[in-house]
Amino acid sequence: MAEITSKLVQELREKTGVGMMDCKRALEESKGDMEEAIKLLRKKGMATAEKRAEKSANEGQIASFISSDMKKGVIVELNCETDFVAKTDDFKNLLNEIGNKLLVSSAKSVADLLEENSIADPSQKIKDRILAVIGRIGENIQLKRFDKLEGDYISTYIHAGGKVGVILSAKVGSVDEKVKELCKDLCMQVVAASPRFVAPKDVSSEVIESEKEIYREQILAQGKPANIVDKIVEGKMGKFFEEVCLIEQPFIKDPAIKVSKHISSTVSEPFEVLSFKRFQVGESSSK
Repeated sequence: MAEITSKLVQELREKTGVGMMDCKRALEESKGDMEEAIKLLRKKGMATAEKRAEKSANEGQIASFISSDMKKGVIVELNCETDFVAKTDDFKNLLNEIGNKLLVSSAKSVADLLEENSIADPSQKIKDRILAVIGRIGENIQLKRFDKLEGDYISTYIHAGGKVGVILSAKVGSVDEKVKELCKDLCMQVVAASPRFVAPKDVSSEVIESEKEIYREQILAQGKPANIVDKIVEGKMGKFFEEVCLIEQPFIKDPAIKVSKHISSTVSEPFEVLSFKRFQVGESSSK
């Protein structure tokens, strides 16, 4: 049996991130065999992780990751139980590992991604990497959702220490500093004003008809003459598009103009926002 020295305990701690006393016990149980001690800690850590996985995880962080050519981007929400853990290196490193994996992964769902091999340690699946961190920090961690965008240029903005984040895809002939600054402004607009669509053309006919019906009922209930209802409804729909469509919203840096006007006055060549994704920690999501 190898002597259980403080150096050996420290080495095991550095390899596993587990506390000193637990490392010492594992080495004693494994009779000083480092690999066996790691296996023991992993088994115990996984058991702890499975137990923690029953706990609610409503805190966390949003992060975005963009490919080197700026044409592909992902946005990720990783949840934990407390804001304190969300700020730890263990949590942030795990989030970075997941995000970078997504840039090269074809996974379409969280379930698919969890079964893929980790970039940091290809011998482990993503789900195993998450469980290992749970075992070290003692809190539940859940990969809640992710989304991917592609385009000529991808921009991003993360707000409030990772509580809100946006990625945006644009179609543009060439990318210069004006385009980059414009896209950053648009990401900030999405964070601040929470649009649901890029433009009125992106709003489905079902949504439009539903809104019109609601407005009609409201107007008729107010006793307005039937012959002016449609005109009032159209006016209200204009306001609706200003609220839910990015390019129709008042620009946050100059509310006197619409976002569409800011775009046209900033870039001379054709420019189009293709799509955006806005994530906020804790909001409900089907993904």
